[in-house]
Amino acid sequence: MPPVLLSRSMDTLLGIFSGFLAYYLHETHPRTTLPPEQKLLPLLRWKWSKYQERSQNLQSLQ
Repeated sequence: MPPVLLSRSMDTLLGIFSGFLAYYLHETHPRTTLPPEQKLLPLLRWKWSKYQERSQNLQSLQ
């Protein structure tokens, strides 16, 4: 097992924070920016609507 840098909880929080920061910088940097329909929020909304449709279809079958 590798040595603990700060503490077990601080290492975890540092990893989560740096991951969110890297993702944010990737989405907002002008060179790597995505089209608006491919950003995270619209994709999550699309996936949620597909899930809602599927659950409604399953309920209508019962």
